[in-house]
Amino acid sequence: MCARRFLIIIFVLTLLVVAGGFAMFQFGGSVLRKQALPTVPFEAPPAQSGPDYVQAENWLNLPDTIPPGPAEWRPRDVAPPLLNGSRPATFFIHPTTYLQRDRWNAPLGDKDSQDRAALFVRSQASALNETRVYAPKYRQAAFGAFLDSSENATKALDLAYSDVARAFDRFLVQEPAGPIILAGHSQGALHLTRLLRDRIAKDPALARRIVAAYVVGWPVSTAADIPAMGLPACTRADQPGCILSWQSFAEPANTSLITDVYEGSTGFNGQKRRQQDMLCVNPVTGTSAASTPGQSLGTLVPTNDTLTDATIVPGAVGARCENGFLLITGRDNELPEVGRYALPGNNYHVYDYILFWPDIRRDADRRIRAFQR
Repeated sequence: MCARRFLIIIFVLTLLVVAGGFAMFQFGGSVLRKQALPTVPFEAPPAQSGPDYVQAENWLNLPDTIPPGPAEWRPRDVAPPLLNGSRPATFFIHPTTYLQRDRWNAPLGDKDSQDRAALFVRSQASALNETRVYAPKYRQAAFGAFLDSSENATKALDLAYSDVARAFDRFLVQEPAGPIILAGHSQGALHLTRLLRDRIAKDPALARRIVAAYVVGWPVSTAADIPAMGLPACTRADQPGCILSWQSFAEPANTSLITDVYEGSTGFNGQKRRQQDMLCVNPVTGTSAASTPGQSLGTLVPTNDTLTDATIVPGAVGARCENGFLLITGRDNELPEVGRYALPGNNYHVYDYILFWPDIRRDADRRIRAFQR
């Protein structure tokens, strides 16, 4: 069936998205490191050689383009947004899609990684396309940067973040006023945490424009990170100006690959991170409260292998926050057929957005309405 062919693509992409996962993937030890680490030292690019975000070619998605960008895609039976100038704007940072070992940062001209990035923008950022979506290309850190703690890896992540920060500056030029949503996944969520710390926390006027920040697929500490990120954690479904984060696991869940590295690491305010402080917001309820499958608006299930069409399967996934993670259960104990390639420990990292695609859409709408009030 067509959905099966799509899952083959997801299988490959899982490896790529995992690249942007937490440093947990150091668990692979010397074998994984040897297979994934770049074979050359980090080489700083020439000054002023980064992408020029005035140029449309350096964006995966811009609003109001012809033809529409990948984030403007919608599943069947989902109505297009109302086209008016008062819509909020979204700044979305895509996950890792560069798996090569020939350098520490992806070149923007690499077609394979950019095509994969566009697919993730289509399946993830599209949940927020009732807003005006901006999704920059950036010189993302390669897969191997997340398996290493060397100076090479640090420099690679810093370079990727420098592009994201400059893209955000251009985004603000284009959207100088009005409400903003921030969103990212995996490596993109990591860069979003830094953007919140470096920019939002230091600019109260800008912070007041934020409807919500979706820091998905990356662990965030309510005690060691949130106080330095400029916005509180979301505790109400109708709360604007707050941060959501979740990491999806089916049961039985083995989360040790994350917690073994996360526990005791240093947060943004200098305190040690602890698992009991890990932020978990259920996108169905908009809080830490649990939800049954019947409460979910649905899960995004592709109907062809190119994701040009898909359908929403309603009421398929229940979810509850437990020990900082979002544990998912299926209707009649059967999860929808989003893929057979969950990561070790029943980690559904690659599916963090599509499991709750219409619920994320509803959550954003609630917070936009609350912001406008």
